[in-house]
Amino acid sequence: MSLEEDLLTKWRSLPKDKQEQVEDFVEFLYLKTSPNKPPLGERLRQLRAEIVASGEPLLTQEEIEKEVASRRGRFQDNV
Repeated sequence: MSLEEDLLTKWRSLPKDKQEQVEDFVEFLYLKTSPNKPPLGERLRQLRAEIVASGEPLLTQEEIEKEVASRRGRFQDNV
């Protein structure tokens, strides 16, 4: 079995939230090593412009905090 197949097999056995963490980490490594990456601030401005252009509402500060806590495994909805 190749390294790629082994990683994919292991990734598929993980729960969805752990798969998302792996995906985030791989994206981080990819962007960190990409020679043609725009500066972070520019990329964030591009992403914001794409979201606004799509008509999708931007998150509130509270929604951002919940999303961050959720991804870090500490979110508990008290509603």
